[in-house]
Parts: sequence; structure tokens; C-alpha cells
Amino acid sequence: MLELPPLPYEEDALAPHISAKTLSFHYGKHHKGYVDKTNKAIEGTELDDLALVPLIRKVANDAAQQSLFNNAAQVWNHDFYWRSMTPKGGGRPKGLIGERIDRDLGGYKKFRDSFKEMATGQFGSGYCWLVLGAEGKLKIQATANAQTPIAGTRDVPLLTTDVWEHSYYLDYQHKRAAYIDAFLDNLINWEFAETNLAAVPEREAVE
Repeated sequence: MLELPPLPYEEDALAPHISAKTLSFHYGKHHKGYVDKTNKAIEGTELDDLALVPLIRKVANDAAQQSLFNNAAQVWNHDFYWRSMTPKGGGRPKGLIGERIDRDLGGYKKFRDSFKEMATGQFGSGYCWLVLGAEGKLKIQATANAQTPIAGTRDVPLLTTDVWEHSYYLDYQHKRAAYIDAFLDNLINWEFAETNLAAVPEREAVE
């Protein structure tokens, strides 16, 4: 059975960019709801003992398990999203992640413009990700609804932002672009992204 992972900071830590009210609602209602629904679906089945990522991959392409996939993937996506943010984050990254953004994405400004365009342009609900692609280069991608790079691709997620409306509506109403600006300029956890990038074996990054 799954447990709700703790937030990596207090509920008011991301204010004023994401309010405590939004975080409490998003984490305490939505994220917890996905955990509860996943546990209810797997209780007493052969899936009960699987860890979260193997569970997601096992049901990812099974149309009969679409509801379970949606809820399990959302458990993982939300935990990854929380850790993709940090108080006083955002801005131009340094270190390895900064070097790779310059090399693979044409520099920070181009990355920022492309990420914002893809995140604001994602129709309906979903996520925008910075990933290390299977070919060994960074790239930006959007996924719809609960879809996630860990479901079976060889792309390695480095960070994400949630563009489901409940992520920002209480603070920004319909202004998704303003929410994405706040994420990019004030919230991105570049240390988390760098840790994820550094953890990928070099042989995977160049295959």
C-alpha cells in the first residue's frame, strides 16, 4: 500500500508565488485523493506489493487499468512536482544543469521562452517537463493529464511543473502564464534537477 509522501517544505513556504491555501488544497485534497484511490484499487490484488514506479509501468498500456494508471501516475507526478520547487528558487541555473541548458537548449533565455510556451500551450490539464532524452540531450516536453515520462520512455525527468488548473487557479485564476512566470523566476529547484541529471549513468546519456 502507498503512503502520502510528506511535502519537502511547510505549506506556506512558497508564498506569495503559491499560497498556503493553494498548497493545502492541492496537496491535502488532490494528492492525498490519488493515493487513497490507488490504494483502494490495488488492495487485495497481485499489485498490492508493487512499489509505485513498477506499478505505474505495469498498468501503463492496459486500457482496462486506465483509472488505476491515472491515479498512480498522479501520485508520482505530484511528489516530483513538489520537489521541483523550493523557496527562493528559480532564475538562471549554475553548475552542470546550467552548462547542459546552454549546450542543448541554446541558453537560459531560450530555455525559459520554450518552457513557458510549452507549459502555457498545453491544452487542458497536464505537465511540462525538463527531461534528459534517450539520445543524451536535454529537452522540454509536455504531457497530457496523468501521463508521465517514467511510464515507459527512456527519457529521464529532471523537473516538472503542474499545469492542471487546480495548481494555480486560487492564486492566478485563468492566468496560467503568470503562474509559469512565477515558477520559472522564483520556484524552480535547480539543485533537484542537477541531482537527477548527475544520477544518470554516462553510458545512458550517450546511447
